[in-house]
This record gives sequence, structure tokens and C-alpha cells, in this order.
Amino acid sequence: MSKRIAALERTLAVRLFTRTARGVELTLDGQAFLPHARNIVTSVDRALTAIRPGSRALRIDVLGLRTAQAVILHDYWRSHPETDLDVVTLKVNDPRVAVAAVRAGDVDASFRSVTGPAALPREVRMIHAFDSPLELLAGPRHPLASARTLSPSQLRGHRIWVPGIAPLSEWAEFYDQLAAEFGLRIDAAGPHFGDEVLLDVLADSADVATLVGSRDRYLWPTNHDLRRIPIVNPTLAYPLSLILPRANPHPGLRAVIGHFGSLAPLPGAVWRPSWATTPGPGPVPGS
Repeated sequence: MSKRIAALERTLAVRLFTRTARGVELTLDGQAFLPHARNIVTSVDRALTAIRPGSRALRIDVLGLRTAQAVILHDYWRSHPETDLDVVTLKVNDPRVAVAAVRAGDVDASFRSVTGPAALPREVRMIHAFDSPLELLAGPRHPLASARTLSPSQLRGHRIWVPGIAPLSEWAEFYDQLAAEFGLRIDAAGPHFGDEVLLDVLADSADVATLVGSRDRYLWPTNHDLRRIPIVNPTLAYPLSLILPRANPHPGLRAVIGHFGSLAPLPGAVWRPSWATTPGPGPVPGS
């Protein structure tokens, strides 16, 4: 310790301590320096706490703050307001980027799916979180607007516009499999200018609809008169997976995953893409 103090004094070109008959005492320069040094040490401790798993907030990546993922997390937090939860959006389409963020510890978990399990590094794992059933969203002049429910076969021949489907994304593969399985016309043409523009187009169109998750949040003016119509027989389920570390996950994850397990399963026949993991979250490592 004395060597470190001596090195610090050489760096500062001042004496911080002096020896007296009563021991070591601060010099005037030492007294001036001490409170600032304490502030630095406190700030460093706080910075380390802010990023250390288990002592910082549970940080979970979602695709968007209006998605079912964020809605379910909000429901959990309302039931457990003592939870220190940080919901973030990495704003990336390639799930491999989200996997790398989990692996590096930038986030504690990510709502992404890697459709080829072999692509997962051994340091992380993917578990099923919950299923998001799809609904048809259409304007009042659409030919299916008056239906109370729809089967996938009833969607054939109708233009289902899902703009901005990103290559390499999990939802690109989802829609490819969905279209192939049920003979649907999924149109990804054009850039995605945002939900507001999409909703405006649907409200004015007599032949364009889109697919949304039943828990996804969408808001539109009352004069749009849009209709959300459940799809059944079978229900079209978008499987939401959670990517997390295999070892030493954030301790707050256990309760969140338990909340997913408490959600009611989808009734009746359900269609999922081939890469979907088995429903029912598995145990969190270290639990």
C-alpha cells in the first residue's frame, strides 16, 4: 500500500501523507485531495454495480415496445413492481447479433429465435417462452371484415401485406413456411414506413390486410374502423423464444420464465413453424 501511495504522490507531485509521532496524517494537499478521491471510488463502485449481473437491473431485449413480448413483460412487472427490469430493443434483424449480445453479457436475455439450433454457440441456449396467436387486421371495406373468426384456408387468394420482411430474420422464415403450408399470398413489397402508415393503408383499402399478434399493441383513429379477426382451425402461432446464457444467468430470469410458464396454452389445433422449440419453458440454469 505504501508503494502505491508513493507512486500516487509522484504522479501528483505533492505529498499526501506525513509521518508524525502519532502516526501517519494527511497533509493539507492530502486533505484537499481526499473527498475527490472518495467520490471517484464511489462512482467506480456504482458503475461496476450497474453492469454486474445480479446487482444491476435485469436487461431483456425485445423486438419492439408494442410487441407481445413487451406486453407480457409489462404484465409481469405490474404483478412484481419490485423487479428491477430494463426492457431494451437492440434494433437488429439478424438473430445472430442478438445471440452475440447475450454471449457478451450486453443483455441478459433476448426474445429472438435462431431457426437452426446448430448455429447457437454452446455458451447460450434457447427456450420456448410463449406462443403469440395471429389475427387478420383489415379495414371495414375488406371482404373478410365482417367475419368473427377465420380459418387459414379462408385467407387464400387475399393479399396479406407484411412490408419490410428482413432477410435472415426469424420472421422471414416464419412467413415463408406459413405461405408454403397454407398457400397464402404474403406480400413483402415496399419499405416499412411505420405502423401508422400501414394502418392508414389498411383503413382505405378494400383488398389489403395484414397479420398481427393478438397481444401486439396497435392504436388507430376511431374513423379507421379496423377489425382484428382471430385465425382458428388451426390457430397460427408465432413461437416466441428466449435466448439466455447457459451458465450464471441473471437471477431475475427465473421468475420471469416462470411467468411465461403460467400463461394458458392455446386451445384447439395449433400450427407452428418447423423450427419452433417444444412449448413449455425449461428450467433456468443454476436454479
